[in-house]
Amino acid sequence: MKGKIKKLKAFTLSELLVVLVIVGILVLLALPSLMPLISKAHSTEAQLQLGQVHLLEKNYFYLHSKYTTDLDEIGFEQVKLVTDGGSAKYLIEVVEATTNAFKAKATAVVDFDGDGVFNVWEVDADKDLKEITKD
Repeated sequence: MKGKIKKLKAFTLSELLVVLVIVGILVLLALPSLMPLISKAHSTEAQLQLGQVHLLEKNYFYLHSKYTTDLDEIGFEQVKLVTDGGSAKYLIEVVEATTNAFKAKATAVVDFDGDGVFNVWEVDADKDLKEITKD
């Protein structure tokens, strides 16, 4: 009994590599059809951020009877962009502000589908949220 080595059933390295190659090919085949879904999920970030800017601008308007282009004044803090090592994929800015109206814009800093077009969303004082440029 002393000389017997118990063998465990397991996969060989070559079997594992074949499975990994097959999974990789399946992912590459599915990726183009998933890109619109991924872009839509990313655009939710822009919509939520612009909704927050709208709320903060309205609060600022009730206190000061005007809108502002300064995000710091309304208390909005831009999350660090992915281009700077952060997680935000959209740059948020208030592009126009008057006594009675404002317009804020979210511009993607990442080209989600690699076509050279960057996604842009806008919101105004009436909370009219719309996609200006589709990616």
